Amino acid sequence: MPLGPIVDSHVHLWDPDGILVPWLQTSWLNSPHGLAEYSQVTEGVEVDAIVYLEIDAAESYRLTEAKQIARLAERDPRIQGIVACAPLEDGDHVRGLLEDLVEVGPLVKGIRRIYQAEPDPAFCLRPGFIRGIQILPEYGLTCDLCGNYTQLESSVELVRQCPGTEFILDHIFKPDIRGGQLEPWRSQMTEMAGFANVVCKISGAVTEADGKNWTVADIRPYVEHALEAFGEDRVVFGGDWPVVTNAAPWRGWVDALDEITASFSDTAKRKLWAENARRFYRLPAGPTT
Repeated sequence: MPLGPIVDSHVHLWDPDGILVPWLQTSWLNSPHGLAEYSQVTEGVEVDAIVYLEIDAAESYRLTEAKQIARLAERDPRIQGIVACAPLEDGDHVRGLLEDLVEVGPLVKGIRRIYQAEPDPAFCLRPGFIRGIQILPEYGLTCDLCGNYTQLESSVELVRQCPGTEFILDHIFKPDIRGGQLEPWRSQMTEMAGFANVVCKISGAVTEADGKNWTVADIRPYVEHALEAFGEDRVVFGGDWPVVTNAAPWRGWVDALDEITASFSDTAKRKLWAENARRFYRLPAGPTT
């Protein structure tokens, strides 16, 4: 059981009838997944705050998505942060959307533009994409990076060119756990951890393993390396619900991470499960324990 109330830094919520999400059309997850369902799957663990992560909606719905979640937060105070989507590859042309997203309210903390499915492993090094990320600090926004192990080398170079932007790596940058491949992901993650403006989200490991046949031993080397490389002050827990259910129940992932970090000090556990997420995403102070 995690120590004290936790912050889930990676939660998706959707109603397929509300906004258009193309990838959901052919997914078994194509049904409502809202706060009521989230409360059911997290029962037994005290989730004090969540950060909503954009769901790769159709481009014309991305501002609507942020507005809908902001309205939802008025009814449920657990929603304390929103990471919205914007076409960062548009460079300076994305400024108008960034301005609109910031106007949604202070819950909008950061931007994510998923590039894990881009066939070009150097997509994130296109000049427009670099420029789009470089201007995020002007709007008080951080950047969630969501790629995979084949794009990690170029993502290291991206971070090198954006020293003023605060980054967080989603899903320990999706190593090839299913294939048992540690290198070059391990060395590149160590290099990435050398940048002080990068935090690592400990999430998504089970979905990169062997479906529902994974074991804690399968994911342990990858999770432990991410934890060690970034250190106790730059790692945050993310549940990745409901995508995590492709491989495990939310609680199954929580229990696995709890087992892997059993030897952590109470201080390190509080940082991983809550405090670091509050700091990175600039969330309100949590309850004292």
